[in-house]
Amino acid sequence: MSFTGKEDHTIALTTAAEWTANFRATDPPAPLGHFYGKNAIEAILNQTNCVGIRIYYALDASGNKQLIIVGAKSDESDLFEGLLAERSKPCPPNCGGGNPLNGL
Repeated sequence: MSFTGKEDHTIALTTAAEWTANFRATDPPAPLGHFYGKNAIEAILNQTNCVGIRIYYALDASGNKQLIIVGAKSDESDLFEGLLAERSKPCPPNCGGGNPLNGL
């Protein structure tokens, strides 16, 4: 199967809130979420042949959980020689106000 960039990834807020609550209940010390700026996401998506993004779980040198974002092509391969994103702004402390997704 191949990627088209038009895959449906919608999720109802009630389901998303339930899933994030499940995560908070099982792994509370981990970040609840990560913020990436629009410029970083657009730069990855604007690469030639990019139809979407893939997000990898990672551990940094200090053992902290991180996410690595890479562009993906229609043949499902990564644009690993292109732009990569990390250096997110984790929540907490960068959570903004409380909402159904962060439980704050």
